[in-house]
Amino acid sequence: MNLGTTKEHLVSAIGLAERITGKKETLPVLSCVLLEATNNTLIVRATNLEAGIEVSVPATIHDKGVVAVPAGVISQTIRSITGDTITLRSSDGNLSVESRGSKNLIKAIPHEEFPSLPASNEKKGFTMSRERFLAGLSAVMYAASPSMIRPELGSVYVSIDSGNITVVATDSFRLAEKRVQGVTKKENGELLIPLKHTQELLFILERLNTEDITIIAEEAQIGVSGAGVRFVSRVVEAQFPNYQEIMPKKYTTEATLLKNDFLEILRKARVFSGNENQVGFHVYPKRKIFSAIARSSEIGEMSDTLDAAVSGEDIDINFHIGYLADCLSSIQSDSIQLGFSGAGRPLVIRGVSDTSFMYLVMPLNR
Repeated sequence: MNLGTTKEHLVSAIGLAERITGKKETLPVLSCVLLEATNNTLIVRATNLEAGIEVSVPATIHDKGVVAVPAGVISQTIRSITGDTITLRSSDGNLSVESRGSKNLIKAIPHEEFPSLPASNEKKGFTMSRERFLAGLSAVMYAASPSMIRPELGSVYVSIDSGNITVVATDSFRLAEKRVQGVTKKENGELLIPLKHTQELLFILERLNTEDITIIAEEAQIGVSGAGVRFVSRVVEAQFPNYQEIMPKKYTTEATLLKNDFLEILRKARVFSGNENQVGFHVYPKRKIFSAIARSSEIGEMSDTLDAAVSGEDIDINFHIGYLADCLSSIQSDSIQLGFSGAGRPLVIRGVSDTSFMYLVMPLNR
């Protein structure tokens, strides 16, 4: 292999690929990136057997070839180079990385052991806005469980129905749902993407310089591609909870208030609640009162009244502060609606002018 390319392109490609490399000592090749020189393109690949990535880099190819090198070594080497152009040459089991005033030799690993990435059926793909899909994932993924003990809760659920996508995540204590429009094909299907792979996909989507992406949803995997990058992830074979069954059919108490006011009161409550991280709401519509209370034996207590339009029955209820605050950045509205369905029952939070997002959170037993 003998080729020339720019540092900018190489840093970007290896930076994406390095995150997908594996950490299994029994398979050292998984900690490598595979560099393959083809016709006028350098392909950078990485996989951890559960997810994989392939990045196309513009290059001047003098000799074709393939080489696998440790991701951490080549990443640090490329980043430390000051020149704008880089030459890569492979020979005798080594990779030479050269630039202006810099010569480096990296020991390669036999590339024959490098796993191939699963192919995708392009006919099953559809195109949609990168920003909209990115918004859908980021609006809900924090609600997924960090544990894979129950795989369906440790994943992000994606449902495709007649040109619309619904993205949902839950850890059984709270649930976030985001509806996204703008799919080019009237596809139908559903899949579960493991949370850790959703996080990697989010990182990749944030760095793609393209308006649209192609998504290929198949039974065992999801593929997302755009701007010369293809990401493939396995999906979870499990049944996502039928969350529509737990959605309140009606609210006994409702409140409308400014999102920033609600956020500020949660920040204050977090200070006064100490390690308990709890906030209590007293909503008394007949007296037009919406107050928040937090206390701890080490710090003290607070009781603040918020400006809110309230209706329905009186209610006293407690919540985990973090669970309430997590959703607010996902609501694209200045005002929010809180729908209480009774003591011991879930609270639903929505934006007044943003009907695409819904958040459900269970109360705490004080």
